Amino acid sequence: MREPRDYDDIPGTYVMDGEHNRKGYHLNMFCMSLNQQENRDQFRRDEAAYLESFAMTDAQRTAVLARNWLEMLRLGGNIYYTFKIAIFDGLTMQDVGAKMSATPMTVDEFKQMMLQGGRSIEGNRYKNEAVEEKVDG
Repeated sequence: MREPRDYDDIPGTYVMDGEHNRKGYHLNMFCMSLNQQENRDQFRRDEAAYLESFAMTDAQRTAVLARNWLEMLRLGGNIYYTFKIAIFDGLTMQDVGAKMSATPMTVDEFKQMMLQGGRSIEGNRYKNEAVEEKVDG
């Protein structure tokens, strides 16, 4: 276990430090395998069977099969590598961004939010912010 980092308290932050990289190594290697057509074909034929050829955790396999983008990141996935699955599925970055939102939104809603400057910083600076506001208020 590593020492706490300053960024540990920022909600939704999954920094690819050494620990996170080790945790997601096999998940990320699966993602990288999708660079080759023969691997994409094999994955398309039987996703679960193909995933068994990687030493991923059950939680990582479940996240991939469910296309749970945030869970893949929590489990050590690198956003650039996991996006290879999105490309495999024919999704855009906006599609994935909408699916990763804390509150469900359509792709058009996500695009509009980004055009308006993105998500509000309120409640998104520190995990303990919400707790402090309740205590103070």
